[in-house]
Amino acid sequence: MADKQGVITLEPDLFVAGGGISGVSAAIAAARNGAQVVLCQDRPVLGGNASSEIRMHIVGAANSKRRKELETEAREGGILEEILLENAVRNPQRSASMFDLILYEKCRAEPNLTLLLNTTVIEADVKDGRIDSALAVRESTEHRFRIHAKVYMDCTGDGRLGMEAGALYKTGREAASEYGETLANEKADSYRQGSSLLFTTRDMGRPMSFVPPAWARKFSEEDLKFRNHSTWEYGYWWVEFGGMMDTIADNERIRDELLAIMMGVWDHIKNSGIHPESENWALDWFGFVPGKRESRRFIGKYLLTQVDLEQATHFQDVIAYGGWPMDTHPPQGIDATELNPAHQPISRYVYGIPLRALISANVENLMFAGRNISATHIAFSSTRVMGTCAVMGQGAGTAAALAVQAGLTLEDALRSKEFIQNVQQQLLKQDAYLPGVTPAKDNLALSAIVRASSEQPDGQAANVTDGYTRSMHGPGGARPELTVPGTHRWMSQPGDPAPWIELEWPAPVTIREIVLVFDTGMHRRLTLTHSDEVLRTMEWGPQPETVKDFRVTVSFADPETSDLQVISVRDNYQRQIVRSVNQEKVIKLRVDIDGTHGLVHARIFEIRCYE
Repeated sequence: MADKQGVITLEPDLFVAGGGISGVSAAIAAARNGAQVVLCQDRPVLGGNASSEIRMHIVGAANSKRRKELETEAREGGILEEILLENAVRNPQRSASMFDLILYEKCRAEPNLTLLLNTTVIEADVKDGRIDSALAVRESTEHRFRIHAKVYMDCTGDGRLGMEAGALYKTGREAASEYGETLANEKADSYRQGSSLLFTTRDMGRPMSFVPPAWARKFSEEDLKFRNHSTWEYGYWWVEFGGMMDTIADNERIRDELLAIMMGVWDHIKNSGIHPESENWALDWFGFVPGKRESRRFIGKYLLTQVDLEQATHFQDVIAYGGWPMDTHPPQGIDATELNPAHQPISRYVYGIPLRALISANVENLMFAGRNISATHIAFSSTRVMGTCAVMGQGAGTAAALAVQAGLTLEDALRSKEFIQNVQQQLLKQDAYLPGVTPAKDNLALSAIVRASSEQPDGQAANVTDGYTRSMHGPGGARPELTVPGTHRWMSQPGDPAPWIELEWPAPVTIREIVLVFDTGMHRRLTLTHSDEVLRTMEWGPQPETVKDFRVTVSFADPETSDLQVISVRDNYQRQIVRSVNQEKVIKLRVDIDGTHGLVHARIFEIRCYE
């Protein structure tokens, strides 16, 4: 209830400011790990740059040079994988608004999560180096929210909460000599990557005219010679501007100029006479909210640099990973007509992201995830993409929840090797990937004998208990010393008419929970996109490798006790299935596969059983 001043007091364990992909992932992760969470988003929809307001497709480590079946499965996994699989199945029409709805539903489904949309953080009260409370305002209901949390997390992108709390941050580009970065400029400056507006178009089947606004800019083919515009169903990330301005304070001016640029580019396509095949095409949607790349970057307990990404530094407190190229843009954006719009050298391996880079250097209970983490401009140019932001969010949210449960400050949590290991193991159990982190040995399946109806040489039945749920030893994968070669999955023979796999224990066990991890083709890209080119790299809908229908049956030590079917699933499309079963004196567990979504044999990465 609100007090007389219309202020509602909330006291969660974790307050997450910002409902983009990183904030959604952080809030869901924390809520699922037992924390009471408030998620505050200043827009009417979740998703940030991936939302219907901006419509950028989510990219990450599974770029064009990090994709090889059974060898390099770099798609992020975890909460993001769950969301993207759901969207691919429930959104065959590829509606941007349906993706908004799926994110909204995911948050509403969590009983520990309170969602505040259209709500903006405007103040933070700091006492003795800690945030004591944050103030958020929702103008549509004339409410103010005073949030007293144990841990605060800034996922706003622009860093509004941290800025209000006095957290140290950087802007602009560092000099090459400052951190030994060969991709940096010789001198430091205040410039940033610019913002973009996207658009979508439709073939109307008849000639469609376009009359540009009087204020639209003019572009020639020469102006756009380094900017491919041969297709136009989905606009151009290189419609970019504002990198030489303040991308926060000047956001409205940047938006106005981006509209003039976008309209000018479409005017060129439609009316220059150089692209006559565009005659039947018309603008269907275009954004009014700039997709922002860069603003503030907080200073954390550790600062990621180009060297960390190139060498794939192994951090003992790794809680996420990345693999997008170091993707720098000229700050002049589209006005840099004599330059390529991006320079994208790719690191040899995927790289780890440490928890220390997500914790403020000077505000004791402040974390951050997303594009505002502690990184140089060059390192940020890779970590900023939404797939990487999502796994950072899941890592940070999990760490925050476990720290609260353990009664630890963030500083004490970082010092505790046991705590870090607990966070990492929890992340692995929840389908995260952490290069160089070995799975725990608490899986009852490890003591079982594994048999199957059939198996392939590269997909033996015993793989379901090796602890690994993807292959990352191939080109562009993890550093060799940080990964284990192999397919890490059981694959039945293609001619097997009724594939099954079973575990048998030498002595009875008690099973409270069963986890099954299936193959969802993580060597491919998967994201909502309006680009035909990107769509061709994906399988839209259920992934063909995924087990569709299956049954799990347990047998008991007492021969008088009949076998019991404990799980039966039809039309599965998710990667990880977790079920509580609560069965005692079990001596055998069998999984029968009744169908896949297209592949001619069955695949299972892992079977885990917990007491």
